[in-house]
Amino acid sequence: MALGRLPEHEQRVLDEIERTLCRDRSLDRRLRTLRLRRWPGPMRPSARIASCRPHGRTVAALLAVSVALMVTGIVTSAPWAIGAFAAVWPPTLFAAFRLLCRWSGG
Repeated sequence: MALGRLPEHEQRVLDEIERTLCRDRSLDRRLRTLRLRRWPGPMRPSARIASCRPHGRTVAALLAVSVALMVTGIVTSAPWAIGAFAAVWPPTLFAAFRLLCRWSGG
């Protein structure tokens, strides 16, 4: 294949195709989030957790449950409420962090 420029009509066709593809937001989103996996086969559990992409509603629900358990644990000093809060709070923080990273483009 030659390394020179494309003929003018082929360059126009290519430019039109690129403009059309740039306007397709769903394709752009899929290409931006496309990640090639380094290891073939099933995804490692740690990689599956790291690829978590929570939704805002999920984080809001986790936060509401965490706050309710925290208040219940403070008011009643019930061991089950404190234990449940201790179990729910770390995933809540992780999901909120991942959501903020996604929103900030990181």
